Amino acid sequence: MRLTGRAALAAVAGALVVLAARTSTALLVVNAIIAAAIGLDVALAASLRQVRVIRHGEVRIHLGESGQVGLAIANAGRRRLRGIVRDGWRPSAGAAPDRARIDLPPGRHTALSTMLTPSRRGELAAGQVTISALGPLGLAGRQRNLAAPWQVRVVPAFLSRKYLPEKLDRLRELEGQHRTLLRGQGSEFDSLRQYVLGDDIRSIDWRSSARHADVLVRTWRPERGRRIVIVLDTGRTSAGRVGDMPRLEASMDAALLLAALAVRAGDQVDLIAADRRVRARVVGAGREHVLAAFTDAMALIEPDLTEPDITLMASAVLGVARQRCLVVLLTDLNPAAIEQGLLPHVQLLATRHQLLLAAVTDPKVAELAAERGSADAVYGAAAALAAQSGRTRVSALLRRYGVHTVDAPPDRLAPALADAYLSLKAAGRL
Repeated sequence: MRLTGRAALAAVAGALVVLAARTSTALLVVNAIIAAAIGLDVALAASLRQVRVIRHGEVRIHLGESGQVGLAIANAGRRRLRGIVRDGWRPSAGAAPDRARIDLPPGRHTALSTMLTPSRRGELAAGQVTISALGPLGLAGRQRNLAAPWQVRVVPAFLSRKYLPEKLDRLRELEGQHRTLLRGQGSEFDSLRQYVLGDDIRSIDWRSSARHADVLVRTWRPERGRRIVIVLDTGRTSAGRVGDMPRLEASMDAALLLAALAVRAGDQVDLIAADRRVRARVVGAGREHVLAAFTDAMALIEPDLTEPDITLMASAVLGVARQRCLVVLLTDLNPAAIEQGLLPHVQLLATRHQLLLAAVTDPKVAELAAERGSADAVYGAAAALAAQSGRTRVSALLRRYGVHTVDAPPDRLAPALADAYLSLKAAGRL
């Protein structure tokens, strides 16, 4: 049984009557009237045993976006169902509205709609549906919780999608689709043409030239069909927030833009997410399903507050990529972590693969380094300059091993990583 606000108002009104009369008889009469009214309301309320609920709607929603989940309610009873429906979702689902009034005749059904705007990634399970059937007086009624199972997967936001057209334009230029021929770059044969002054003599095709009156040179284009392995470091540094975004979210966004671009370029893209253990692995997904597979896998990943096992990451990469490919490691340029964890494995990985390391830098550090207004600011600037110097030194150390590095703020990491990939492709380094 459920009592409503009207029952409380009736009780207050009855109390005023009793106070005015100041007799026990008035108290008994008022209580009897209120109790009878409540009992009558409960008796005349629709039975909820014959009510059925079914959910339908979105099963995947991008973080920060909205999706609609519907609720179908069928009244198979013999009385009119008047009442309130509460659609149960956890607070992080951002469900609105969470309550709705219904007036459903016998044998009829209706549909309600709930808009979800999730604030966290992961699996979002629907709770129970609470239906309150009220009597004609609106004082009380019956209440029942009904199960309507539904699961929504909240996937990463992919905010960097807006940069994709710009990067695709550059990719088409590299491939000659905009009539731009990058002579001497890349390593995949494109065509033969006549030699002109300034061409690299190593590009001369002597056999073809012997069959023609002119000297012919080979032209090249960036290779297609290469493999890219993206490695997400989900260790403790990925949990740190830079501005309003955790490092892991920025890394995921950059990985999605790179994957979308590489798929359009005809490359195969794989994903490994690891810290002390492998959290997710997407290997061999079809090109039309890569982004969906990546977002589904990333939706369930949360940072682990431990130091990552670089040996495990290297083993996972070598186990997936047997032939030379581009390995993109999304981690932090922390000098201590790089020197003690990554450097011992860099030489082995660099001899087999092309390495590209991408990290999120905090723009607040640059702002702090420029402050000189007070003694505290000077000390802060010294600490910030020391941090910047450490990252610069580690980047230079990695470049000695042939590792390319990208160090950018969260909102610029994705386009900077895409540019680095295109530069490597244009130079024939993949």
